[in-house]
Amino acid sequence: MTESDSIQDTPMPLLEHLVELRRRLIWSIVSFVIAFAICYHFSGDIYRFLAAPLGRIMRQQGEQPHLIYTALYEAFFTYIRVAVFGAICLSFPMIAIQAWIFIAPGLYRSEKKAFAPFLIATPIMFLIGAALAYYVVFPFAWQFFLSFQNSGQGTGGMQIELQAKVSEYLTLVTRMILAFGICFELPVVLTLLVRVGLVGVAQLRKFRRYAIVASFAVAAVIAPPDAITMLSLAIPLVALYEVSILMARLVEPKPLTEED
Repeated sequence: MTESDSIQDTPMPLLEHLVELRRRLIWSIVSFVIAFAICYHFSGDIYRFLAAPLGRIMRQQGEQPHLIYTALYEAFFTYIRVAVFGAICLSFPMIAIQAWIFIAPGLYRSEKKAFAPFLIATPIMFLIGAALAYYVVFPFAWQFFLSFQNSGQGTGGMQIELQAKVSEYLTLVTRMILAFGICFELPVVLTLLVRVGLVGVAQLRKFRRYAIVASFAVAAVIAPPDAITMLSLAIPLVALYEVSILMARLVEPKPLTEED
């Protein structure tokens, strides 16, 4: 460790560390509360945005878009959950910044340079995964689910019609958005592990076949039980693993020579 790679920090007693941690937690909590208030004010608009893919499919099938709730409090608590979901997404950058401010002084300069690209890539990859779920997977999945409706003609008058609940729909879409967003962090996590030396590129290649099986297993657990949605998550996961190997080759530390 060279002198130019020293820790840019002065020793602090435990009490001062706790005070600093308290300060960062307060900033994070205040950010979340403000974001929650904003998101609750626009919770109806946010929910309509989340429900828009289902509405478009319903209109294409000649139906009036609608969702139902069966308990008096269901719609209210659904909007609360929408606000919490929106607040988490909206306040995450500030929370991440506060965490970095607290941790960064204890890192070496080279470690700060190593971590900085990953901090930038994390929200970007999450947004890419969430966008894939919303704009690509939802239309195909909702089309598949709505195909099971039946007008009753030719089946003895037995009509099968979707009556989706607002709370259940929110649970489904938020779970899928979070699942796709988190899964798209795979290149960030694996590349970081390689960068710090915990995993090597050779190991990633060796476990490729197990990663493929694990991708389909994760997709089967997280995604709804239909082939379209599971493949829509499993195939990108496999592709992301391959991308992780390529990115890891660029950041893998070179082995030390005898002269080093």
